[in-house]
Amino acid sequence: MRIISEVRSFGGVQGVYSPKSESTGTDMTFAVFVPDHVPGARLPVLWYVSGLTCTHANVMVKGEYRAACAEYGLVLVAPDTIPRGDDVPDAEDEYDFGKGAGFYVDATEQPWAEHYRMRSYLEQELSALITENFPVDMERQSITGHSMGGHGALTVALRNPETFRSVSAFSPIVAPSQVPWGEKALGRDRAAWREYDAVTLIKDGANCPPLLVDQGTADDFLEEQLQTDRLIEACKANSISAEIRMQDGYDHSYFFISTFMTEHIAWHARFLSA
Repeated sequence: MRIISEVRSFGGVQGVYSPKSESTGTDMTFAVFVPDHVPGARLPVLWYVSGLTCTHANVMVKGEYRAACAEYGLVLVAPDTIPRGDDVPDAEDEYDFGKGAGFYVDATEQPWAEHYRMRSYLEQELSALITENFPVDMERQSITGHSMGGHGALTVALRNPETFRSVSAFSPIVAPSQVPWGEKALGRDRAAWREYDAVTLIKDGANCPPLLVDQGTADDFLEEQLQTDRLIEACKANSISAEIRMQDGYDHSYFFISTFMTEHIAWHARFLSA
């Protein structure tokens, strides 16, 4: 595993790493913050999955999570959103398709199927890599994310409720099969969309870990792409206990995310500390 950088921060180490991925056939970069800890200790893990156009670096630079992770003794893992490289196909001039828009799915159509395997990478390969190389307790995992990454966090947790003790999201795409971003990204086989749609998974009876969502009321994408009301309705109809908060005046940016990041980390720490 190639070390790109390791720096001291908030009494811990913020690292960036880039191993070769078998899932995507490319080098995949990810960031990990490890707070100081007693030698031999194994720490709980909080995953953060990012949104459209982002890399691991967006939350690492703008997310303001390290002080809280150090306080609560949590390792934070931030994967990249897509495979990268000259051989990876792209849709030029389309920010919401191709590079920057992996949607945490395993693609089935050409030319995307060879490299765009973010579901397998995130749920299987990267999880194993983190276990092997960092002082983590994989019996204590939670997951969060933003926008497309909020969609990723919700669907990964709903498909793997035995793995994650809690799930949260900032401005998530909750029903991609019913909005333009998802309809564009999820392919021609509509039947296969169900396992990548949080609202549909809930309606289908998926078990849901404790759930927290923050959504800004001034988010330009709220009405057309995010549609938080669909998640509220699905949780109520299926008796899922969820805290879904509409935050007045906040938009879709990292100014919003960083405002509530510490609250999300403290909330996850309640479930991860046991």
